[in-house]
Amino acid sequence: MTVLRLIQFTDPHLYGSETETLRGIATLPALEAALDCAQQSSAWPPDVVLVTGDLVQDDPTGYKHIRRVFGQLGMPILCIPGNHDDPAVMRRELRVDPFTVGGHRDYDAWRIVLLDSALPGSASGRLSDKSLAQLDDALKTADGRHCLVTLHHHPIAMASRWLDRVALENAEEFFNVIDRHDNVRAVVWGHVHQAYEGMRNNVRLLATPSTCAQFVPHADEFAVDRRPPAYRTLELHSDGSLFTEVVWVEKRVGGSLHSVYSAA
Repeated sequence: MTVLRLIQFTDPHLYGSETETLRGIATLPALEAALDCAQQSSAWPPDVVLVTGDLVQDDPTGYKHIRRVFGQLGMPILCIPGNHDDPAVMRRELRVDPFTVGGHRDYDAWRIVLLDSALPGSASGRLSDKSLAQLDDALKTADGRHCLVTLHHHPIAMASRWLDRVALENAEEFFNVIDRHDNVRAVVWGHVHQAYEGMRNNVRLLATPSTCAQFVPHADEFAVDRRPPAYRTLELHSDGSLFTEVVWVEKRVGGSLHSVYSAA
């Protein structure tokens, strides 16, 4: 495998009900539309699917839809919890192939690290001392592999006053670990319901929009954007280089899906 292909879906916010809405969007149909769009694209099939938190909206009965929607795709599904997930319940509900919750997985030249940044009772995130030690160990023992690190909460400021109040609380500790290792190529997260790309010490920083509603970037107060659902594709090359795109999912008249690509 010279290229590892991933598709990241994040923040689907599912309920047990198939018709429940969040911020005006029926979350399950929006996720299914995003997946259908991906399946019709040239990026399909990926080698791995990432689902980076807030799989449900405080409703553990929503995990049955995660199992159904992703469980029959015939590829690894790597998941991490967000602030609307209960990590223990999520692990119990997704303790079945092809799902992996947390830890890390190796695919030829790459190691994918899955961090739990959920903080009980809070919309903010935090990596426990144990999680930071596990991150350090995963990077230290990667045996020459390039590393992609995933978490739910944003470890950098998004220039949005309200959103940055619910960021990763110990981002400095997180980056202290990252900075000790020269094999980290990218950090990818969800939570912010918008696209972002940056660079820090030669590490790509990538935020991915939600499969449901988006947030207005750079807003001082909470505001919902009118942009459609989205997902991210990633191509991880054996030399450590990375190519990625955000795909915005829209509907034509008549209901057929099309994609608007925004290079990242």
